[in-house]
Amino acid sequence: MDFTLSGEQRQIRDTVAEFVDEEVVPRAAEIDETDEFPTDLIDEMADLGLLGMPFPVEYEGAGLDYHSYAIGLAEIARGSGGLGTVVAAHTSLAGNMLYEFGDEAQKETYLTALNTGEDIGAFALSEAEAGSDVPAMSTTAEREARSASERSGVAAEPDGDGYVVNGGKLWISNGSVADTVTLFAKTDPDAGRKGISSFVVRPEEDDGFIVEGTEDKLGDKGCPTAELRFDDMWIPEERRLGEEGEGFVQALKTLNGGRITIAARSVGIARAALDEATSYAQEREQFDRPIADFQAIQHKLADMDTKARAAELLMHEAADLKMRGEDYIKEAAQAKLYASEISREVANEGIQIHGGYGYTKDFPAERFYRDAKLSEIYEGTSEVLRNTIAQQLLDE
Repeated sequence: MDFTLSGEQRQIRDTVAEFVDEEVVPRAAEIDETDEFPTDLIDEMADLGLLGMPFPVEYEGAGLDYHSYAIGLAEIARGSGGLGTVVAAHTSLAGNMLYEFGDEAQKETYLTALNTGEDIGAFALSEAEAGSDVPAMSTTAEREARSASERSGVAAEPDGDGYVVNGGKLWISNGSVADTVTLFAKTDPDAGRKGISSFVVRPEEDDGFIVEGTEDKLGDKGCPTAELRFDDMWIPEERRLGEEGEGFVQALKTLNGGRITIAARSVGIARAALDEATSYAQEREQFDRPIADFQAIQHKLADMDTKARAAELLMHEAADLKMRGEDYIKEAAQAKLYASEISREVANEGIQIHGGYGYTKDFPAERFYRDAKLSEIYEGTSEVLRNTIAQQLLDE
């Protein structure tokens, strides 16, 4: 296996790193403080082609391989964990649902707009009683034919098939700012996982789409996490993704690929924590010496770097399998599990190296810890991922 980055991959890394150092890092503390969606930075990333990295140029994507996408996302997360989530939810989840399961018209209309940054995407799957247990969702989509005039309140003969959606979703990244939402709902409530279907929702067009509010989170600031409600929201049939009953499998496949990019987000945060801790250790003096001279600090830095490097390799292994069209369920789960946990561990050690200053907001060490923790929860908790890995081992 060749571990050398190609010229294109190095260029992607350097281009994104330059943007992050110049535009994101100076704003990271402000984003964390205000928790406002940084529209201007998103627009700049769109201009750089960072919102459609892994998708073909025919849909205005950048046409990059999954290694390059993971590298780019890690750099973005190095600057801001919240921005890392914005891009991951937009690309790996909403964008990939359209790319993998949308028809040609859906790709041309909705995926293209996501890739150019004209639209922001979200992925609406989780509910209060259906987080890890997806089939427990209660949101329904019932078939109903309606005409345009009927939908506007004027009685008329039906001229189009569609679905009426009722229910709600929780913890939806980008949910309050999204222009395109990939939504999962039960079209056959009695069929369990085989009764779930997916749809493209357009919040500005679809009456009954309601943003109940956004969460005040521990970290991951700048990425709004919304609670959504759907009250008799009508969706035309042409916005269903694939066939009825395919939604559960679509969700699992999409989340599987998304785990690679959550691993990338985790690697980026770990690298940020390591860089900050290394710099601080070389500048901070105790007993008339930089604390970097002390073996206890050196061992911490060595362990932090080793863990980050191992997580990065697991991330690339899963990306390699995905690109070659091989099964990567176990490898993606391992990459996400390990990277998310070591990201939190590395961030924790970064606080320890900073001492009392690490517990204050005068330094970014505490922000890295808060941002890192989320990766152990969303897109598959560590506990669920361990179940997945074990099941894959037992089935081999």
